[in-house]
Amino acid sequence: MSHAGPPEGAGRAALPVVTLFESYGSGAGYVGPRVARALGLPFHRQAFSSEEIEAAESRREHEGLLARVFGALGTSYGGLDVGDVTAGQRDKYELTMENTRVVLDEADQGGVVMGRNGAFILRDRPATLHVRLDGPLEQRVARAARDAGIDVERARKRQKREDQVRADMSLDLYGWDPREVDHYDMVLNTGLLDLDTCVAIVVAAARLKAAGPGAAGA
Repeated sequence: MSHAGPPEGAGRAALPVVTLFESYGSGAGYVGPRVARALGLPFHRQAFSSEEIEAAESRREHEGLLARVFGALGTSYGGLDVGDVTAGQRDKYELTMENTRVVLDEADQGGVVMGRNGAFILRDRPATLHVRLDGPLEQRVARAARDAGIDVERARKRQKREDQVRADMSLDLYGWDPREVDHYDMVLNTGLLDLDTCVAIVVAAARLKAAGPGAAGA
């Protein structure tokens, strides 16, 4: 069974779309909504927040979609039991298909798709810009602590957990590694570029990508 979602076809309306993936604490929660607002299009949130991932690791209850994801991955995170192999494979297939459906529906609306393996699912879609935000580790941890109102040590634990879990989800469900730079049109270092500058860069690039080849010289 292939876990790759179907590529986006040219028959869909080519509204501008930005897929956005970040290493923990790189500022996507600031950049994404502002890019969407500047484009006049929706901001589509990622499936799981930092708080949800943290909570799923710290409790044993099998409740909610995130617990199903961990079960489907066939790995025990923080004591979560994984269930039998057959159920895990079924859940993996269902989760992949449902997530792919959500991303394709969001792309039809245009705007910013946060996470959800958008760069992979929409890799062949026209008018789509794929962006990753990254930065020096300590700066990312400090920003995340400040933005979430938590202490640096807790943010450091979230970083270690979250960056690994999000990569594992992509590898297990779709067979791609979102940390590899060749999946993106651009990778922005938010340790060197302030977030408002990143917004301006992404908006300009999204408009050029949506306009098609040769637009920059027109």
